[in-house]
Parts: sequence; C-alpha cells; structure tokens
Amino acid sequence: MHQLWLIPALPFAGFLLNGIFGRKLPKSAVSATAVGSVLLSFLWVVKTLLALDPLEHVYVEHYFPWIQSGIVNVSFDFAVDRLTAVMLLVVTGIGTLIHIYATGYMAHEHGPNHGGYYRFFAYLNLFMFFMLILVLAANYLLLFVGWEGVGLCSYLLIGFYFLKKSANDAGKKAFVVNRIGDFGFSLGMFLIMVNYGSLDFQSVFSKAAANPAAVAPQTITLICLLLMVGAAGKSAQVPLYVWLPDAMEGPTPVSALIHAATMVTAGVYMVARSAPLFNLSPTALEVVAYVGLITAVMAATIGLTQYDIKKVFAYSTVSQLGYMFLALGSGAYSAGIFHVMTHAFFKALLFLGAGSVIHAIGGEQDLRMMGGLRKKIPVTFTVLFCAAVAIAGVPPFSGFHSKDAILLAAHHHHPWMYWVGVVTAGMTAFYVFRAIFLCFFGTYRGDAHPHESPLVMTGPLMVLALLSLGGGYLNVPHYLEPLFPGAHAEHDQTLVAISVAAGLTGIALAFLFYVVSPGIADAIARIFSWPYKVLYNKYFVDEAYDAAVVHPIRDGSDALLWRIVDVRLIDGAVNGAGSLARAIGGGLRTMQSGYIRRYAAWVVLGSIVIVAAVSFWGVSK
Repeated sequence: MHQLWLIPALPFAGFLLNGIFGRKLPKSAVSATAVGSVLLSFLWVVKTLLALDPLEHVYVEHYFPWIQSGIVNVSFDFAVDRLTAVMLLVVTGIGTLIHIYATGYMAHEHGPNHGGYYRFFAYLNLFMFFMLILVLAANYLLLFVGWEGVGLCSYLLIGFYFLKKSANDAGKKAFVVNRIGDFGFSLGMFLIMVNYGSLDFQSVFSKAAANPAAVAPQTITLICLLLMVGAAGKSAQVPLYVWLPDAMEGPTPVSALIHAATMVTAGVYMVARSAPLFNLSPTALEVVAYVGLITAVMAATIGLTQYDIKKVFAYSTVSQLGYMFLALGSGAYSAGIFHVMTHAFFKALLFLGAGSVIHAIGGEQDLRMMGGLRKKIPVTFTVLFCAAVAIAGVPPFSGFHSKDAILLAAHHHHPWMYWVGVVTAGMTAFYVFRAIFLCFFGTYRGDAHPHESPLVMTGPLMVLALLSLGGGYLNVPHYLEPLFPGAHAEHDQTLVAISVAAGLTGIALAFLFYVVSPGIADAIARIFSWPYKVLYNKYFVDEAYDAAVVHPIRDGSDALLWRIVDVRLIDGAVNGAGSLARAIGGGLRTMQSGYIRRYAAWVVLGSIVIVAAVSFWGVSK
C-alpha cells in the first residue's frame, strides 16, 4: 500500500495542532505547522504518483467497511487514477503556495489583541483535509463527506471577520445556497443506490457500461440532472451562483484557494468523474452545456461594470467555471479539467495579486481609488499582468491552450455556442485588463502610501506567474486520454485565430477606454444608462431572489410559524399548563397556612361533610 490516507491526514494534523494549541503557540510555530503540513502532503502526493506511474488502471486502497445495512454496503476507500492525480497536484501544490502567502497577508491577525491567526490557519488546514477527502474518495458517499466538509470550511472562512455583518451575511448566504445544491446531489446518490445497488465508482460505472439499458433513460437523465444541481451549487452556476461574489468578504487567501482554485471546481470534478453516467444521457449533457454557457455570458457582462477589484475577479471566476461546464456538456471532459488546472494558476494569481494591491494601499478595494501603481509596486504589477494575459487567452500562455480547447469542443458540439463563447472571451479580456489599467495606469487617486508586499507574499506570486505563463504546455488532455477517449475536438487554425483576435480586441478596447481616452467609458455608460444600471446592479438577481424567496419565507415564518405555531400553540400549551398548575397550587396553598386553629376548622368542616354525606346515604337507602 502507498498509504494514501497520509495525504489528507497531514493537513488534518495541522488543523488539530493549531486548533487546540494555536492560542498558546508563537506565530512562527503556527505558520510552520500550517504550511509544513500542506507541503508534506504535496510531497507525499508527488512521491505516490511517481511510484504509481503510469497509472494505467485505478489504484484503490481499502481501509475498513463503513456502512453495511441491507443492500447498502459502503467502504471507506481511497482511489487514484489520472483524473485524481491532476486534482491532487492542483489542490496540494496551489494550496502550499497560498498558505505561504497567507503567513504574510494575515500577519496582522497575530498579537495580544488578535486571536485570528491560529484560527485562520486551523480552518485553512481543515479545508485542505476535506478537499483531499473529496478528491481521493472511491465512492459517492465519501466524496459527499468531503463535499459537505469544504462547504463548512467555506462558511467558516467567508465569515472569518465575524464582527462584520456583511461577512456574516455572506457566510450564511453561501451556506444556504449550497444546501439547495447538496439536496439535489443527495437525491441523485439515492437514485444511484436504488438503481445500481452501489455507490462505489468502479461498480456503478462498470454496471452502466456493461448494460446501459438496465436503467431507464429517463432515470439516468434524472440522476445526472440531480448531480448537476449539486455541481451548480458548489461551482456557482446559474441559478445558484449568487453566493460566490459575496464570498469575497473572506480574507483574500480564502478567495484564492477556496473560491478560485479548488472548492468551486469540485462540481466540475464530480461531473467529470461521473462521465460514464452523463454519456448515457445526451439530454443531461445538453443541460450542462447550456447552463455553463449562460453562466459564462451572464457573469462576464456583470464583470464589465464592477469596481471592487475582488468582485471583478469573482465574476471572472463564475464566468470561467461556466466555460468548464460548457466543455463538460460538449463531451470534452479533458478540456474542462485542463481549464480547471490553468484556471487555478492564473485565477489564484489574480486574487493573490489583488490581495497584494489591497495590502499595499491600506485595505482599499475600489479601483476608482487606485491608479498609477505600476511604478510603486512593480513586482505586483508584473505578476498580475502575467495573470491577465493568461486569462485573456493570449498565446502561448496557459489560458490560450485550455480556453481554445473548450471553444473548439463547443464548435464541434454546436457551432453557435462557439461564437457566443468567443464574444465572452472578448469580454473576459476587456474587464480583466480594465481592472489592470484602472489599478496600475494613470495617476494615483488614493490617500495611502503604496508599498510593495514582502517576499513571503511576492515569492508565491512569482511561482504562480511562471505557471500561468507556461502551464498550458502541461498536456493534460493527452494525459487524460485513457479516461476520456476521443473527448476532444480537432485543431482548427481559423477558429483559434478568431478566438485570439477576440481576446486581443478586448485588451485593445480596454486600453483605449481606460488609458488613451478615459472619458469614453463614462460617455458610453451615460448613453446606455439603463443597460449599464442593469449590469452594475448584477441584473437585480439578488433583489429578485429576496422578493420571490427570502422575504416570503421570512414573512411567512413570522406570521405562521412564530405567531401561530410557536406563540399560540406551543407557547400557549406550555404556558397554559403552567397557569393551570399555578392556579391549582394556589388553591391548595390556602389549605397549608400553618395556623392550627384553621386546620382544626378544616377538620371540623370535613367531619361535618362526611357525617352529612353518610347520613344522607343512609336515609336515601
């Protein structure tokens, strides 16, 4: 055995040490524990994958029976195949870099008046534990444990600054929206168990492949759609995407690790893992593709008008996740996972770079209060520029390779999806470089005194910059070919050239609007004031949800559950019983006054009543 259990156990040990003893440990010990546990996990992943190379078959380690009841037989098993290998390297590798960065970014949380430093890293290590459980799981139920665990950690870390109402509200919003998706996922698991008699991946997929007609097509479609509901919640797809932009209330390293590079890609991973089921349902794949494309376009248009630098990158994350689902729905699973990897590189860099900017100017996040920073924080500018050209799809950088693999697959699936994807790619390049130009060009519009971040923060940024520039040459689609044979489109130079041109056009327009002639953007916003207002207010989706769902539930709960069920029925019954007991006790209390003469009177009165009753009974008889 290759001791796969050590991969998640090491971060869990870091969580226990910092969670239990962190308050009394010096800052250096907390940092060493948090970073060292994740680094050791990464090294163990590398060692394990080298030993298992070339991973032609799934490697499984069985630990113990978990649930045995009737037809349900679930074991606690870990498994590694090529898909797992890619995810393990991304999670532990990027996780290590972000942990190192966080020791500098969160340094202000340590001290006699701040107890957040050890708590932050305990939560971050716990997240790594659950994310690795999710990736290593050999069955749906164990995957669901990791799935729920990363949701818990997301809630804890979004609301890390719990004294801020906005952070608390954002944490609750993420928790509630994810519960909706997780309910769909759990129903999908129940249907898998009923129809395939197992939750083990190998067992379910082998049965599905051996006899596709054994389960009705409608049932398979329903299973896949329910799994997609879960994926939409975790990976922020329409209509369950609304929690992710608000999740930026958490510290910036959280945004980079959980809400850009790892947890939000769990839905993509789960759908790719379930490819043998989705391949049996063309309808479900169409739904995945449409949801992904709608999400990509919708989030990209919103990103055009935002001024909070983290919100711009948050909507970029939602849009890029939409690209990944477009790939999955087009049958190009390997392209989707390829984009998961490259996106982890450049999006983690964008968020951490944004954190470096925020750190440099005293916590400011409004792009309108920045400007001219490229000379004041040149390292941060350089690495963010690397991330920007990568996400814009400029060749030969990483985003170019994975984005064009998705667009080619979309063209092969439905040509019109390719054209919509190309327009979205142009918008992506525009709003990312809009943020770059507003932040680093022109004159500084803020009040702080900008300063470059320390090496502990800029060092990981440099590594991520190199990965963002060159990561596209890690040929993930070819590596995943045994798992997803034929799941990629043929290369087409014309289509590639068109998508590249769209990205370059977006960059050129951003340069024109925000560097050459800054007044153009404001003039367009005034001319198209109504569309601009709609985009700036994010299509009023949050307001619509509040009006259609939140307020009716809250008002209904107030009127029915509280005022009638709680106050009148429950409280009425409890208080009524208490009042009745008090009234009876009050009556009986008068008989226990402590006065002997009164007791004698009661005895005489009782005797008279008894004698009278007996006499009456005798006479009547």
